[in-house]
Amino acid sequence: MHLFYTPGINGDIYTLNEEESRHCARVLRLAEGDAVHLTDGRGTLYTTRITNADAKACTVAVTAKDTHYGQRDYYLHLAVAPTKNMERYEWMLEKITEIGVDAITPLLCAHSERRVLKHERAEKIVVSAMKQSLKTRLPQLHELTDIMNFIRQPFDGQKFIGHCAEGERIVLPKALQGCSKALIMIGPEGDFSSAEITAALQHGFTPISLGDTRLRVETAGIVACVQMQAVQLMR
Repeated sequence: MHLFYTPGINGDIYTLNEEESRHCARVLRLAEGDAVHLTDGRGTLYTTRITNADAKACTVAVTAKDTHYGQRDYYLHLAVAPTKNMERYEWMLEKITEIGVDAITPLLCAHSERRVLKHERAEKIVVSAMKQSLKTRLPQLHELTDIMNFIRQPFDGQKFIGHCAEGERIVLPKALQGCSKALIMIGPEGDFSSAEITAALQHGFTPISLGDTRLRVETAGIVACVQMQAVQLMR
């Protein structure tokens, strides 16, 4: 199954952009009559047939569509501070997209060692991971956001903060019991500051633990995503 991201699809005939056309006709060597699948990134899978295998403007005709392809019954927003080594953060973006996440917010924290994020590059990684894992819903990737502003934003679900400071914390799988909509925050290499933790708790965040071992930032993001999925699958 070949999946292409086509956010502007509308109607029964569609022309892929030049990049996707080249990949379809030259890289994959697909020809007229071959089946390809498209997604608008909003949950719909389009089944199409190639009508013109032009490497610059490949045209397809829609033969069927599934508006709820691979739909999940939970919502997850991960807010994770970028790592100093950007390759690790990009790897995490790829993996959590493959596993299943609905929104991603890079956080700017007091202890952040990386304070700049190339949003366009990160978005390309998320799009590529969506296509590779045959998903039809593109996670919403927000701009780098100051944590103090972020924790004040409303969220219609349960909110959690994973940190390494002293104090009582509940293990995430237990905290997620009965929860179908979650927001989970993971801090930078130096962890959240005490002021950030206090502010988060004052704004309704529940402190959670991801296990007995100390995890890298990118590992923590993936573990949180996996634990959310596992809890939902066992419901």
